[in-house]
Amino acid sequence: MADPESRNYSRQVSGFMHSHVLPTRVGEPQLLALSPDLARQLGFSEDFCRSEEFLQCMAGNQLLTGSRPYATRYGGHQFGQWAGQLGDGRAMNLGEVTDLDGQPQCLQLKGAGPTPYSRGADGRAVLRSSMREFLCSEAMHFLGVPTTRALSLVGTGDSVLRDMFYDGNPEEEPGAIVCRVAPSFTRFGHFQLCAMRGEWELLRELIDFTIVADFPELHARHLSGELDREALHACWFAEVCQRTRVTLLGWMRTGFVHGVLNTDNMSIIGQTIDYGPYGWLDNFDAQWTPNTTDAGMRRYSFGQQPAVVQWNLYQLANALLPVTGNRESMEAELTRFATLHEREWQEMILAKAGLLPGTEQEDEAILDGLMQILVAQETDYTLFFRRLADFDHRRQDLVLAEIVREAIYDQTAYDEAQQQRINVWATLYAARLEQQDSDWGQRRARMNAMNPCFVLRNYLTQQAVEQAAQGELQLLRDLQQALQRPYDEDPRFALLYGRRPEWARHKAGCSMLSCSS
Repeated sequence: MADPESRNYSRQVSGFMHSHVLPTRVGEPQLLALSPDLARQLGFSEDFCRSEEFLQCMAGNQLLTGSRPYATRYGGHQFGQWAGQLGDGRAMNLGEVTDLDGQPQCLQLKGAGPTPYSRGADGRAVLRSSMREFLCSEAMHFLGVPTTRALSLVGTGDSVLRDMFYDGNPEEEPGAIVCRVAPSFTRFGHFQLCAMRGEWELLRELIDFTIVADFPELHARHLSGELDREALHACWFAEVCQRTRVTLLGWMRTGFVHGVLNTDNMSIIGQTIDYGPYGWLDNFDAQWTPNTTDAGMRRYSFGQQPAVVQWNLYQLANALLPVTGNRESMEAELTRFATLHEREWQEMILAKAGLLPGTEQEDEAILDGLMQILVAQETDYTLFFRRLADFDHRRQDLVLAEIVREAIYDQTAYDEAQQQRINVWATLYAARLEQQDSDWGQRRARMNAMNPCFVLRNYLTQQAVEQAAQGELQLLRDLQQALQRPYDEDPRFALLYGRRPEWARHKAGCSMLSCSS
């Protein structure tokens, strides 16, 4: 499925899934960050990761032994509109390595130069976006949310011209390259472009390849005769939906907002992919989006993510249908996706509060009251649930309104009405806890295991970016350490656990971000 054209220039590619390319050399590479955990999993020794060879390979100045880099072709719906051919415009796969668990992992450089899919752009990436991707993919991994990972962050020593605010005032910014790692970088958009162009045989080959490479259990069941071809395709689509639903629930549990849920940013193996203008909720707001481009529509806001993800799965189904058939089973699976997510979302919020499911009426009452508290006043999503775990319903001296005070953004506006609202809900909450005979210590441990004390707030990353641009990497290293244990409070990082400071509310890069990278 490789494009026979060897020249690297922007073009439409038909009939092939990828094009071989070479990274473009950079001037003065510097290793800014490394994921030791991932390096070990890939079998890379500490000595190798400290070597000049490793640095030059991660900078794209040298190839790993056996590597033949390539960029892939895909399309996608962007903000609901078909965008045609997109592809790896600044990413190139170096090849696969087998990790310590025997699983293949693909290494991909992002920002290593132009490809046939760059659409005339330079194929480079800036430090701010590369650092954000490096930190966020690792943060998501340690939060327990399926994600691509990042092995290294390399400063290129070269400048990149970018118009960060899309206001006609581009500026030179430091360039960087991140090495992303995943079992597969195949996206919904790979299948969509084949379908949109009527490349049915290529689509069949891609489906077969994906099942063999990325869903080996299903392939084995097919080879054994347990699944005929039609059943294989039905089970595969169901598995894609299920994996996607697991990832979506992880976003909602931790307050993560992807920001650019285009179909080309959806992984066929259900991992979070492409960290652009993402963010974690500070105050709970279902309409919040971190993407300035989406400020008007809020298509990709926190609360819209379930509906958008289901819509994206519909687009994938439409692309697969001419080859796989199974319209009825696909439609049933898509309906099931929404039904299961709604139930799992409710169970997840109850679990964040340390509660087991009760009757429909009981759950509705407790959840309605909880949501009213979160939206009545700016209340930090992460801190509220973390502090809620400190509430022991059997101690009369503990007042919930005081326990969660830390989560309130405007302390001067934390009036009697809001405190009363919280304490009234606490009575209902305590009754539910008493009903399930909850041991406070065990409940607190369960809640803290799913409610992080640390999320990678945008203002923290922005501070790290600004400092790194000046050659200061201490905050970057601190964030790396803190994100590896997001559920365990560490006194060394106490300052990283607090609310977003007021000065960061409207500062560029600290709340909303552009897609410029």
